[in-house]
Amino acid sequence: MPDFVGAIDQGTTSSRFMIFDHGGNEIARHQLEHEQILPRPGWVEHNPTEIWERTRAVVASALTKANLAASDLAALGVTNQRETTVVWNRRTGRPYCNAIVWQDTRTDRIAATLEREGKGEVIRRKAGLPPATYFSGGKLQWILENVEGVRADAERGDALFGTTDTWLLWNLTGGIGGGEHVTDPTNASRTMLMDLETLDWDDELLSFFDIPRRMLPEIRPSSNPGFFGLTRADGPLGGVVPITGDLGDQQAATVGQVCFRPGEAKNTYGTGNFLLLNTGHELVRSKHGLLTTLCYQFGDEKPVYALEGSIAVTGSAVQWLRDQLGIISGASQSEALAREVADNGGIYFVPAFSGLFAPYWRSDARGAIVGLTRATTNAHLARATLESICYQSRDVVEAMENDSGVKLDVLRVDGGVTANELCMQLQADVLGVPVSKPVVAETTALGAAYAAGLAVGFWASTDELEQNWNEDKRWQPSWSDAQRAQGYAGWQKAVGRTLDWVDVQ
Repeated sequence: MPDFVGAIDQGTTSSRFMIFDHGGNEIARHQLEHEQILPRPGWVEHNPTEIWERTRAVVASALTKANLAASDLAALGVTNQRETTVVWNRRTGRPYCNAIVWQDTRTDRIAATLEREGKGEVIRRKAGLPPATYFSGGKLQWILENVEGVRADAERGDALFGTTDTWLLWNLTGGIGGGEHVTDPTNASRTMLMDLETLDWDDELLSFFDIPRRMLPEIRPSSNPGFFGLTRADGPLGGVVPITGDLGDQQAATVGQVCFRPGEAKNTYGTGNFLLLNTGHELVRSKHGLLTTLCYQFGDEKPVYALEGSIAVTGSAVQWLRDQLGIISGASQSEALAREVADNGGIYFVPAFSGLFAPYWRSDARGAIVGLTRATTNAHLARATLESICYQSRDVVEAMENDSGVKLDVLRVDGGVTANELCMQLQADVLGVPVSKPVVAETTALGAAYAAGLAVGFWASTDELEQNWNEDKRWQPSWSDAQRAQGYAGWQKAVGRTLDWVDVQ
């Protein structure tokens, strides 16, 4: 068997390809950003063709860096930004429009209508999700209703829907020459269209959005010995490599963090934050604003479920300081700037740019900076931005503990923001529990590689994967209980100021 496994990690701001060895060590990577298209306030789009081209490029570059060929890969895994919605023509291979990104809020009226008509409870019961702009079903309905020709082509079977994993898998396995139209249960569980118990598209849910079933991809296990397909000879891998892993990015990070036991949790710090708690084979219905979702399904084993707290804006708030305000030149500078002050100076920044996700689910909220005084500086704002990442995570942890009855004793963290030492110390302080970062911080790509490798026997079992996990750093809480309580009370007060800002019909 070849010595390596590859993983495509198609994220919100960039696409990367990483190669791992049997010990879970990174051998090579290449990463390229793609354009963030913002046609109007609340709208966020990507160009699917650009994403495919970037994916081809990063695969080729990483292989070249490592001096490897496609034949050196035992298997390929794919992980992706989950709810982002792509619709394309099976005959031409061309998208009908830009992808609608998970952050996009144009479907707020669709979500509000579902709730008003009493369909929200059915969606919660079957799909584990509240009606919200976040998920794919409303985005697909919007495309069917607003993009010329899509409805007619969908009825004929020529228009295909997928999240970005499906778009990439279709292109990787042949495109118009016979590409596989497939996804896995973790991505399907983010659409409001899949029944969590049957792991299949649900006709009643499809009727709520008026979506033709033939548009939808086939759902296959996340780690799939039967393959999602073989890479086409003229594709970026230049040979036949089995694609045997497919996971939404946050579930992939959960696998990469080897959270295989009920009660184990991880928090990924990226464009947004996503905290997942493994609940095992039990489907736990949230009563505190969390999502019930698929964690993974390996082969013909029973599916494993999770509770998830999804936060829309965390790392992207730091990007906002850089790109919109211009007070830092790079994300890493936020830490140095924030360290210039001992505290936040009494200000709080709630980055509800596209409303608030878990546990509030308020699309009427908008961002606010409160507590400003004449003494407030850029450094205070930078610190408040880092604190906003940590307080939003605490909101989710509180809801998770209330839903599951499990008290967090340590939080495993990963993602780009974990490079910010001050932010991770603040996270331990705000939560009052240790924060632990693994040696391989890019656990999203690693999880996709693990899913792919398990399917072909590259790794024999999850026990073997657990042996690969090693801690790189741990942050211990330093705040007093009184300091922690006072800070959180201020945060909750600030969140209240963001609500009811936008009228949702």
